[in-house]
Amino acid sequence: MAYLFAPAQPVTVPITGSDDVFPVNRIFCIGKNYADHVREMGADPASTPPCIFMKPANCLKVGNGALAYPSATDDLHYEGELVVALAKGGKNLDNAAIEEAIFGYACGLDMTRRDVQSDLKDRRLPWDMAKSFDDCAAISAIRPKAECGTPADTNLKLSVNGEVRQNDTTAKMIWPVIDALVHLSTLIELRAGDLLYTGTPEGVGAVSRGDHMDVVIENVGSLSVTLK
Repeated sequence: MAYLFAPAQPVTVPITGSDDVFPVNRIFCIGKNYADHVREMGADPASTPPCIFMKPANCLKVGNGALAYPSATDDLHYEGELVVALAKGGKNLDNAAIEEAIFGYACGLDMTRRDVQSDLKDRRLPWDMAKSFDDCAAISAIRPKAECGTPADTNLKLSVNGEVRQNDTTAKMIWPVIDALVHLSTLIELRAGDLLYTGTPEGVGAVSRGDHMDVVIENVGSLSVTLK
């Protein structure tokens, strides 16, 4: 048996301080995970269960540089996020097992076609194409957990062209990292190589071609991209 065409190359992310790379399996994302952002989007955080969606691994933009502005939108939004990288998996995991499974953390950008998302929400349709497109998920190098611990209360800051737009703490997550992964492990079997984008604080907004975005997460790292 031979492949009809060459299979896709594995998607990998650099690891700080190492020549090894992290092979990506799947990308999970949590929406509505900061109360102020939930209110910003017109919902009630008290009545909002975790909203989990996925992005394809090949949509990752790894490291600093140019980020493609997608087609089919006039309202592209940034969402700065803490990303968790897993080196082990399992199903129905407890807190201790999740702690053991976490390899490290990175800075991320969840880019969103907000006009597409609003239209699909109004029609009660899945909003995959609002969240899944080329370069829709940017990520910095992954910093091993041994170097940064579990950043349960750390500053996340996003700037556009030098102006701070998001500046908050991960302590405000409705579903903290461990709780979110415990919950996710009840829905699917987590696997080594999985990434979790953990949601964004308030301050999301539109960006245009030529705009430069910087994401800095204390004790984790930084990410710097420009829309082209």
